[in-house]
Amino acid sequence: LKIGRMVLGMVQTNCYFFFFLGCTETIIVDPADKGDEIYKKMTEAGFRVAGILLTHGHFDHIMGAPKLRELTGARIYALDAEKEVCEDPHVNCSAQTGRPCSVKPDVYVKDGEEIELAGIAFRVIATPGHTKGSCCYYFEQDEILLSGDTLFFFSVGRTDLPTGSMGELTRSLRDKLAVLPESVRVYPGHESKTTIGHEKAYNPYWA
Repeated sequence: LKIGRMVLGMVQTNCYFFFFLGCTETIIVDPADKGDEIYKKMTEAGFRVAGILLTHGHFDHIMGAPKLRELTGARIYALDAEKEVCEDPHVNCSAQTGRPCSVKPDVYVKDGEEIELAGIAFRVIATPGHTKGSCCYYFEQDEILLSGDTLFFFSVGRTDLPTGSMGELTRSLRDKLAVLPESVRVYPGHESKTTIGHEKAYNPYWA
């Protein structure tokens, strides 16, 4: 499994794309606010977008999703608990930026659901805290976790925005992520990658 990254948008969001070597299909994760730019780059590289995954509904992760869906025909996936955040510009904080946006995912997934797109299998892990419907995507076979804004290198996502809760976030770390192998590589929504083992050892938010 190969991973590419584009750093996009006003707050430097990590947009990832996943594919198997030699395969022309890819999965896009958190398309920031650059749906047309992502489409152009994927098309030039010979890829067809098979799906668009959202780790949560904040504006800096979703603004590009509607345009990318329009251009590719790919479906948008998000956790079922994140419906309000995705669809309400005030809750997803886009209204406060002067660029209100709303996205209606095509598929609302559930905690623990197993999904396969572009021949790539992964599992949904609900990790409320940064928002009530934040989630991670776990590629168990390749020991990869897409953590969105739940877990960062030496930090976690802020919890002072609508639907956030530090209590929920610390429970998500303890109950959902601490059980993963320490060798799992973590690809967060901002900044650099890390591992579960590193964060368990050094992250001050990891009780």
